[in-house]
Amino acid sequence: MAFEELINKEFPLNESICYLNHAAVSPWPQRTADAVCKFAEENTRLGATNYLVWLEKEAELRKQLKRLINAPSVDDISLLKNTSEALSVVAEGIDWQTGDNIVSSDEEFPSNRLPWLAQEKYGVEFRELSLTNGSSPESALIDACDDKTRLLTISSVQYGTGKCPDLMLLGEYCHANNILFCVDAIQSLGALPFDCQAIKADFVMADAHKWMLGPEGIAIFYCKAEIRDSLNLHQFGWHMVKDVGNYDSKELKYAETGRRFECGSPNMLGIHALSASLSLIEEIGMENISSNIINNVSYLIDSLKNIPGLIFLSPTTKPHYAGIVTFTIDGIDIPKLYSKLMKNKLICANRAGGIRYSPHFYTSQKIIDKSLEILTSTL
Repeated sequence: MAFEELINKEFPLNESICYLNHAAVSPWPQRTADAVCKFAEENTRLGATNYLVWLEKEAELRKQLKRLINAPSVDDISLLKNTSEALSVVAEGIDWQTGDNIVSSDEEFPSNRLPWLAQEKYGVEFRELSLTNGSSPESALIDACDDKTRLLTISSVQYGTGKCPDLMLLGEYCHANNILFCVDAIQSLGALPFDCQAIKADFVMADAHKWMLGPEGIAIFYCKAEIRDSLNLHQFGWHMVKDVGNYDSKELKYAETGRRFECGSPNMLGIHALSASLSLIEEIGMENISSNIINNVSYLIDSLKNIPGLIFLSPTTKPHYAGIVTFTIDGIDIPKLYSKLMKNKLICANRAGGIRYSPHFYTSQKIIDKSLEILTSTL
């Protein structure tokens, strides 16, 4: 099937809207909607008759996620509810010592800030650094580390501005200095190639509902095998035990795999939906998806440069940007502008004090041109 034909089939978006909000919540592909409808119909008619088949789908999803982040094993993949839960598993699981510190940026989404702030009860300092300090964002973070730094946590792409820190450099530094490296990858997975081994990540987490084109309520959590057992557990249930399915066992022996972090029943509806979405991502290929996104962002930036008074809050050179373009306009009330754009069915976001556009790989230049027409006519 030709690419354009596939896109038209998979993304039959309402023609009245101009959708540039994939960094928030993405529309589902048609195959994902079909998978959900099929699952619902099967559940309605047959109940859990085919539960063993559903478990096969769960196993398939773990393999898809393993490939997506290049994890060493499917055993490293946990299926949790969301990014916040995964970050909390790490934050509450580490055996903190009074005087420890955590290093991060001051641009993180609350999910990657609040769980760390909560560790102050153990005498842990949370250091939020400006990425504009020092000669580079990476040097700002590294310079804030010392011999009491237990963990460095950073987003692979900043949700507000689209800044992309050099994860490989940060991972190398953390690895060499015995610092745990945690990456909130929600603005990367499904948009940009990602390799948890190459960046030496200890933890990676991401919700499905942004660039992975999946539903809310299901997320990937990767924990490096060598440190999996060292995380203290704070949730307990039937699904996390080694002898899962043996409901008569009185022993509390945790699974040796990432399932140890999954305390209860899996989100089977979410599993079917995300697996369908990832099948499209694999069919298109991450390199092709990333290339299309970068081309769309490049086209968008070049076009926005023609608007008088427009100031970019996002990087504007190709090696440094992802799928996010955030801007403000001199003399313009941004919240009011955002409200007007949304009323004109230009679906975007108000983030970091500016308007945030986030096109995906399937977004056409026609849609980008339409967004510019709406913007200029609104000013």
